[in-house]
Amino acid sequence: HALSSPPESDMAAQCVTKVELTVSCDNLMDRDITSKSDPLCVLLMNSSDSKWYEVGRTEKIQNCLSPKFAKKFLIDYYFEMVQKLKFGIYDIDNKTIDLSDDDFLGELECTLGQVVSSKKLTRPLMLKSKSPAGKGTITICAEEINDSRVVNFEVEARKLDKKDFLGKSDPYLEFFKQTATGWQLAHRTEVVKNNLNPTWRPFRIPLQSLCGGDLDKPIKVECYDYDNDGSHDLIGIFETTMTRLKEASRSSPAEFECINSKKKQKKKGYKNSGVVSVKSCQVVKEYTFLDYIMGGCQINFTVAIDFTGSNGDPRSPQSLHYISPQGVNEYLSAIWSVGNVIQDYDSDKMFPAFGFGAQIPPSWQVSHEFPLNFVPSNPFCAGIEGVVEAYRVCLPQVKLFGPTNFSPIINHVARFAQQALQQTTASQYFVLLIITDGIITDMDETRNAIVNASRLPMSIIIVGVGRADFTAMEFLDGDDGRLRSTAGEAAMRDIVQFVPFRQFKDVRGRLLRRHAPPEALAKSVLAEVPTQLVDFFNTMKLVPPNSTGPAPNASETL
Repeated sequence: HALSSPPESDMAAQCVTKVELTVSCDNLMDRDITSKSDPLCVLLMNSSDSKWYEVGRTEKIQNCLSPKFAKKFLIDYYFEMVQKLKFGIYDIDNKTIDLSDDDFLGELECTLGQVVSSKKLTRPLMLKSKSPAGKGTITICAEEINDSRVVNFEVEARKLDKKDFLGKSDPYLEFFKQTATGWQLAHRTEVVKNNLNPTWRPFRIPLQSLCGGDLDKPIKVECYDYDNDGSHDLIGIFETTMTRLKEASRSSPAEFECINSKKKQKKKGYKNSGVVSVKSCQVVKEYTFLDYIMGGCQINFTVAIDFTGSNGDPRSPQSLHYISPQGVNEYLSAIWSVGNVIQDYDSDKMFPAFGFGAQIPPSWQVSHEFPLNFVPSNPFCAGIEGVVEAYRVCLPQVKLFGPTNFSPIINHVARFAQQALQQTTASQYFVLLIITDGIITDMDETRNAIVNASRLPMSIIIVGVGRADFTAMEFLDGDDGRLRSTAGEAAMRDIVQFVPFRQFKDVRGRLLRRHAPPEALAKSVLAEVPTQLVDFFNTMKLVPPNSTGPAPNASETL
């Protein structure tokens, strides 16, 4: 009974969740002469080297043009990556694994992000020639397959056995889930030192971990006396179920006798080794990133581009704004890679795009929040392509200048996030992407703006391009501790993620591997957004717009 918890795997940190995909089709083409088609669905995913590989297949359904497949696809879902999917429908006429000798009934290419954000996606099936496969359609339903309920406990005990020779006992509890292979540790409380009537701090256990969501499944609780040398003494054990635990209340606790079987055998008239009293046991719903996205929360994506003089003259190949004959530069690479992931979560695909640090026509005043399209009343660009186009058109029309002020654009987006907070549900979340080459000149104002934004539904991503000293950016990224305003006020949460673009390039300045960099960049840049969104909405007790359930941390009736 060593009191240590296993380290989380790195993969668990990256993978947001597992998603179960259920597929059905309607009006498939009939390829069989004497009967109807016998369809099967195969799912392919696109790997980082742009090759398609098979994830799995459904069962074959005999004689059916509108099949509902029972076998589901289970996929690890990564918010930071564009996960391309291809669903192929085939009429199976033989026993071979190879599908090339079966009739092709149509396919759909999409991204997992599109499926997840629409929850139920219906699209026409297409032939290889990109023409419609008759009237055939495919419907994909996505469901997150983890039970996001947790159990909040308040537990105390009285008259526990004295196990220590010189003191009392140092009790702690262990909760076990029953599995097919035996008891599995689900939770361990902290140790209460030298106390036979301990009260443990409130704790929470995911319902899935405790009983797999089955309220009548046995749960075992063991009470130990902690010893520094690891030879913890068993005080006693009891078994119960969630059904019984849920009856607990402060006025009427659920009480359980701790039984030590060895002591019971030896000692005549043995009653128990103490009583564990569950004062409160509430099952609550904790919403996940997918609950919010599937429940109608929109992610609003804004781009801000640094047009300060330190970038160099855009006409010079040495400039960070110089667009190569291949049509790329670091700014465009960053816009493409991050935007491609984000755009699946923004239903209207209209992105406000701004520049800062340039003199702009016609008055040539320096501006720190000018729309790339020069239309202040409508700074929106249609899709990531629109942002890229607006940037290309804007670049020759402005004069790169300075200084590098971040606070105006952060406060600009914060005003919209503040309005969204007037809503009673988690309807909107804002992500601001700032691409910059330089050292911030309004550091104090930027700190204050970030601390203010930390109380709003908002995240800030800063991508640093070029070779500048980015120490200040690392400071804004609160991974090493809470950012504080100039008045000493701490940020409510960490909302800034800083990534230097150069870590995705080789020594000669070329992007590492042709396909990897956009994915690697997007993965690094967007890794913290799902957690930041969930933490904010759960803290504010805001539910997804289309949710019928209770607020997070509100007791749920099962």
